[in-house]
Amino acid sequence: MSGGKVEHTRSEEYASRIIQAIVSGVPYKIGGNVINHGLISNLPADACVEVPCLVDRAGIHPTYIGELPTQLAAMNSSNIYAQLLTIEAAVSGDRAKVYQAAMMDPHTGAELSTDEIVALCDELLEAHETAGYPCLHE
Repeated sequence: MSGGKVEHTRSEEYASRIIQAIVSGVPYKIGGNVINHGLISNLPADACVEVPCLVDRAGIHPTYIGELPTQLAAMNSSNIYAQLLTIEAAVSGDRAKVYQAAMMDPHTGAELSTDEIVALCDELLEAHETAGYPCLHE
């Protein structure tokens, strides 16, 4: 801090702008990842969706979108349900849900057989257990 002059270049990250909008009350628009809660009406309510959000002194306000065109809702749903199954697996500790989530993933299902998916999941779970993370029950 020689001479008391500090220089800083603001990055493109949202964090400083969100804080500034909340502190100053000057609105700022972001693309935010929020729980759907009906913002996109033809996607699951408990899914995480990215929608335009306004940030101001009162916090973050997601924008209601309504229905996506059917083909876009279908494309998103193929990933969303795999993600929701992954969350269920983590919360419940149910190994079968890990397999189901991996099988539902569009890329994994297109590249690997069911037996290969189960083997891959078992290897990953074993690696996590070896690293000291608790293993799921059978």
